[in-house]
Amino acid sequence: MTAGVVAAASWGVSAQGPGRGTITPDGAPTGNPNVGADFSPKPPIRPRTPQEEAATFLLPAGYRLELVAADPDINNPAVIDWDGNGRMYVSEFRSYMIDADATREHDPINRISRWEDTNGDGTYDRHTVFADGLVWPRMILTIDNDCLLTNETHSDDVIKLCDTNGDGVADTKTVWYTGVGRGRDGNVEHEQAGFVWALDNWIYSTYNAFRFRWTPGGILREPTAPNGASFGLTQDDDGKPWFINAGAERGPVNFQFPIHYGALTLDDGFEPEFQTVWPAPGIGDMQGGMRRIRQPLGSLNHFTATSGADVVRSHRLPADLVGDLLITEPVGRLVRRATIVKRDGLTQLQNAHPGSEFLLGTDPLFRPVNIKTGPDGAVYIADMYHGIIQEAQWVPRGSYLRAKVEQYQLDKVTQYGRIWRLRYDGTAAGPTSMDMPVPATDGIDLDRTQPRMLHESAAQLVAHLSHPNGWWRDTAQRLIILKQDRSVVPALQQLARTSTNLLARFHSLWTLEGLDALDAALVRGVLADPNPRMRVQALRASETLYKAGDRSFAADYAAAAKDADIDVTVQALLTLNVLKAADAKAVIAAAMASNQARGVQEIGRFLLDPPPSAVTAPAALSPEHQQQIARGEAIYGELCFECHGEDGRGAPMAGGPSGATMAPALAGSPRVQAHRDYVIKTLLHGLTGPVAGRDYVQVMIPMGQQTDGWMADVGSYIRNAFGNTGTFITPADVARVRAASADRASMWTADEIERALPVDLQPQPTWTVTASHNSDAAASGLTLRGWTSGTPQQAGMWFQVALPEPVLLTEVQFDAAGGGPLGSVGRGGGRGGRGGAAPAAEPPTPGYPRAYQVQVSMDGTTWSSPVASGQGLPLTVASFAPVRARFVRITQTGSDAGAPAWVVQNLRLFRAP
Repeated sequence: MTAGVVAAASWGVSAQGPGRGTITPDGAPTGNPNVGADFSPKPPIRPRTPQEEAATFLLPAGYRLELVAADPDINNPAVIDWDGNGRMYVSEFRSYMIDADATREHDPINRISRWEDTNGDGTYDRHTVFADGLVWPRMILTIDNDCLLTNETHSDDVIKLCDTNGDGVADTKTVWYTGVGRGRDGNVEHEQAGFVWALDNWIYSTYNAFRFRWTPGGILREPTAPNGASFGLTQDDDGKPWFINAGAERGPVNFQFPIHYGALTLDDGFEPEFQTVWPAPGIGDMQGGMRRIRQPLGSLNHFTATSGADVVRSHRLPADLVGDLLITEPVGRLVRRATIVKRDGLTQLQNAHPGSEFLLGTDPLFRPVNIKTGPDGAVYIADMYHGIIQEAQWVPRGSYLRAKVEQYQLDKVTQYGRIWRLRYDGTAAGPTSMDMPVPATDGIDLDRTQPRMLHESAAQLVAHLSHPNGWWRDTAQRLIILKQDRSVVPALQQLARTSTNLLARFHSLWTLEGLDALDAALVRGVLADPNPRMRVQALRASETLYKAGDRSFAADYAAAAKDADIDVTVQALLTLNVLKAADAKAVIAAAMASNQARGVQEIGRFLLDPPPSAVTAPAALSPEHQQQIARGEAIYGELCFECHGEDGRGAPMAGGPSGATMAPALAGSPRVQAHRDYVIKTLLHGLTGPVAGRDYVQVMIPMGQQTDGWMADVGSYIRNAFGNTGTFITPADVARVRAASADRASMWTADEIERALPVDLQPQPTWTVTASHNSDAAASGLTLRGWTSGTPQQAGMWFQVALPEPVLLTEVQFDAAGGGPLGSVGRGGGRGGRGGAAPAAEPPTPGYPRAYQVQVSMDGTTWSSPVASGQGLPLTVASFAPVRARFVRITQTGSDAGAPAWVVQNLRLFRAP
């Protein structure tokens, strides 16, 4: 939602303090990226009244912002929605950045308020607190019967809040669905948002790589590609979700086609310099420091916090604005207007106001975070009107941004907020130009019709499917489906076949789908429609019938792949692929051979040759590790890719020197592949300062509020993806490091972590290695050749190492040859041990210990109680509290019948730092 919103997992980056380093165009590090920054004392920024703020906006001729609601009645508005009766619901993030350290951020002091126009004059003259005592209600989706759905921060539950007695206050709260997150317990900006009930009747949200939907029989769920979005999500008239990214500074992402078909990014999906922004002069309070400031204006120079968005689907604004994408940028205090250009089957976004912006705020406290078309035809803007628009983990003490916050006392401006709506008043006739007069344009009044859809029958709701305003159509469709009144099926079928209103036909088709009343004859009739947009909708809707068992549509898809319209052809290819229809690859290849349109070629290649898995040999993983990799990959695709790149090589730094990246590469990183505690410590407490002599724009924020399992999953993924090899991380590993570093209050530096890691002792000729069985070959257990007991495992077998001097031991690792998670994960650099040796022949009968215990001794006679025990794995890792010892013994304690011989390969001992 704010600058650097999801700069998750930037392994070792600068906090952008006034003295941090940077990268010159030739790639060499320098001393200070913020040279020239002005930190001299300044007068504090003072809040304006709503009336005063209204005079600070810059808009194209004819437009203005009209106040709808303001403080003290509303604080930190962030999400807006309307129910079927036109009552506005607002999520108020009242605990957001009360001070620079985010005190009370997770307290249940947030609310959803309800606003109502009781007399139809366009003024919301009555408001109530619909629900209070909430923890960041991140989204609002109104449904029927005075109810809405929301999701609180740190919860995976969708909750249903209902007002059962009509007093405007919710009196019931129930769990409607669970499983919308991944147990995220960290940064409040790293959680799902959105909840758009789209044209296709699926509910979409940011971050989550799945969609879900309501049916009379329960909630359905399907996977999608990772959408890459942070806070912003909307849909267009054709039902395509538009996802908005913040942390990677991209703005809209994955918009070539609906996300359930895949995620495709094209280099020219934006016109050149689309992400360059043109705000009014500012105060330089950007998390990216001087690299993100246009001098000498002190304004933002690039997207950094794009959040809420709206494809304008209004009936009370100029026609040339309808269909354009509006994107809020609270750090830049602006709203971007993007023109959506379709060409050759592909989409490109262009700035509708080159070198400028649609809406500029000159008040430094203007913070537009969300935007949405309302029932009256106006576009509503949620303005948090807040001093700090950056979560505390990006405003650490000593950072550039913290200095700016303190310089202007931005931390003192809290508990304000406004909601504005965009109006068009028209323009006067202008002076002639080249003897051509500029005509006047008429103003457009709001639609004063008060919706009463919650009290209307399904038959009455059908009429609203033809409304020129997208909100009316969407709401009517949703309410008809929730009613499940099939008496309207004939009317919907007639509307889908014969209406002259194309958008009404879209909605009637999908309403039938939501009523489980879609039939093949109707769909095939629409597949032959002369309008290609209608044919596209028919293809998409038919997927429901195909999944229900009607495989005859495969022939229709093959025919549509030869359609004269490129968009229809592309949709046919997407449908064939997502359904895994018979001969899909052959049909796609044939379409590419016969149709040279760029969209067909680009999307065909994407479907036939999808990106490979980032994990080198996933099939060689144990089932448990495969599941862990899948969970970690999903987390990486939701958060970490924004700074580290989809390929783990670092996301390019837009506007930076050639080769500069937002964060260090994970691929091939010796630190990521070293002892697993490097990754764990970085996740728990964050990382600042240079990595391998280089500084970066983004900061690796602490993730210590996440669960141990969450960190184990993403840590294991990055240690075994992008060509890396490393031991897997367990939740117990994270818990161990968390407990040991509980008192740490600051971020690590890379050098600090490396000094704090367990030290690989490296096998020496002075070590004496013995074993209960085949002792003459025991020394091979320190090498890739390995030791084997030579006989089946049995309880009491032991393997022992004697050191020349006592050391403070803390960990033992060893492989069982041929059974490593990736075919010998952890050899060499992957374990932090020595690398480069050529693999020797595998022992004849490999096998890991079915159970084990580790004991230590000073004299080799008197042994300690077990310092570690457990079940062995193909790569066994035993960690324990540091203990001084000269001898270490691993005893096989399992008694599984038929267990193979015990194998120890590439054993490593680690001492405490």
